[in-house]
Amino acid sequence: MWQARRLTDKSEILTFLESDRWYAAYAIGDLEPSFFVQCQWYGAEADGNLRALAMLFAGLEPPVLFVMGEVPGLSVILGSVLRPSQVYVTCRREHLPAVCAFYNLGTPERMLRMILRPSDFRPVPGKVTRLSPAYTKELERLYSLGKGNAFSPYQVAQGVFYGVEKKGRLVATAGTHLVAPTYGIAAVGNVFTDPAHRKRGYGTICTSAVVEELLARRLDVVLNVSATNTTAIHIYQRLGFGTYCQFIEVVGVRRGSHRVEI
Repeated sequence: MWQARRLTDKSEILTFLESDRWYAAYAIGDLEPSFFVQCQWYGAEADGNLRALAMLFAGLEPPVLFVMGEVPGLSVILGSVLRPSQVYVTCRREHLPAVCAFYNLGTPERMLRMILRPSDFRPVPGKVTRLSPAYTKELERLYSLGKGNAFSPYQVAQGVFYGVEKKGRLVATAGTHLVAPTYGIAAVGNVFTDPAHRKRGYGTICTSAVVEELLARRLDVVLNVSATNTTAIHIYQRLGFGTYCQFIEVVGVRRGSHRVEI
């Protein structure tokens, strides 16, 4: 008999997440105090053992739903105790039956979780600027040139960002989605180059600078990339990243909900 319950003990949550550290890297980072207060964690037990976990992170809109573990347990969690009306789902393909039972999904995007082992890092040097929170408005301007991003201003203050400047304007940047020193992990992200300045290697040298600082802090480094973004994948492979696993990202609206903005 499956039973769902709220999880509040970080050590219990971490033990479960560490069973697949690379897949759960972002969730592990969310155990940091500044992120933990924005999360709801639920688990499902069978035979007295925690066998499924779901986490809702409210720091983005729509909130992010991360799931891990056995499908029957996830079905119990999503069916009884964790019922947000709209979510941005992160899951492995085998988890989709549990999610689809309760959410109408948009078009799934196939993603790669890539990891970098320190011995594999191949830095690409170049002239870059370490970005402080004073660059927040400039970063927002740069990202506005793209189709969408997962950038939030707090990421600059709490993370690591580098950029390339030309004539006083940022034309390329790379940064982090999270840095979790307590748990020894960081996620590279927010990599973007002004379309007018592409194919000059700026994204590569920015990403290299970010990775170099993270490795100097003795952090495990991961990133997410669309499986169809061959240009970005090539950049990351050049720096030494390798693919760990595939997963799915997709927007879901709760069945019976009136929200339909997928």
